[in-house]
Amino acid sequence: MASSLPDLKLLRIFASVVRHQGFANAQRDLNLSTSAISTYMSQLESALGLVLCHRGRGGFSLTSKGELFHQETLRLLGELDGFEQYAAALKGELRGTLNLGVIDSTVGDRALPLAEAIGAYSQEHPAVHLHLSVSSPYELQLGVQDNRLDLAIGAFSSRMSGLLYQPLYREQHWLYCSSRHPLFAERRIPAQVITQQRMVGRGYWSQAELARHGFKHSAATVESMEAQLILILSGAYIGYLPEHYAQAWADQGDLRVLSPSTFGYQAPFSLIIRRGRSREPLIQTFRDLLKSQLNVG
Repeated sequence: MASSLPDLKLLRIFASVVRHQGFANAQRDLNLSTSAISTYMSQLESALGLVLCHRGRGGFSLTSKGELFHQETLRLLGELDGFEQYAAALKGELRGTLNLGVIDSTVGDRALPLAEAIGAYSQEHPAVHLHLSVSSPYELQLGVQDNRLDLAIGAFSSRMSGLLYQPLYREQHWLYCSSRHPLFAERRIPAQVITQQRMVGRGYWSQAELARHGFKHSAATVESMEAQLILILSGAYIGYLPEHYAQAWADQGDLRVLSPSTFGYQAPFSLIIRRGRSREPLIQTFRDLLKSQLNVG
């Protein structure tokens, strides 16, 4: 039975090829030539009796069975990594790689002591390699769901199945316009005038989410707070920004909050983990350390 199972090396090569969307792109990650990668992929497909992917002039893509096999490969590799970490923890030391994701523009948020938590974690567990990535809420959830990320931190307006959401804190957002915008010098602006302005929405907001923030439609879309800030500073749009992120520009007189009694919301931040992985040593130790920094129970 064991001899019919594919070699773990082949599974890791397959996962890397899919992650990088092709043989050429995976060369650096695997430290292999494209011809070697092609040989290994052919060995895997031969062992399985399946065609896992299409490659050629049309580009790289998975077959329908390749998609299913890829999902199971990620699950298996994630469990193996967790087992290796558990075995290391039994010896009294943590080793391996902790893949952590976070949404953008959190570095200035004093409510999230992420840098402090990472510093303390690195000092306590110097043998752990940390990989930190910044992505949108949707991509973070996908990353945790398919085990590319071990943990992620962000504000998630919609939730995905199979994930655990640990509440952390709430981030204040206000509606801003810049000094270049016609409303900047106005006072006591009616809400209906504000809602008629060209507004920047977020690509991961649903129509219902946009409506909850007071607008029926957006005139521009962004995927990051930096992009949002650029469009607002242009004077062509208004939009929501985290208070801590916008404060420096507001202090300089470049931004102004519009009608804070009407427009504004608090984004609930959570730490997310895939179900079944919360007790893995690398994950549990970082989660506990971050929660202690935040004084979260």
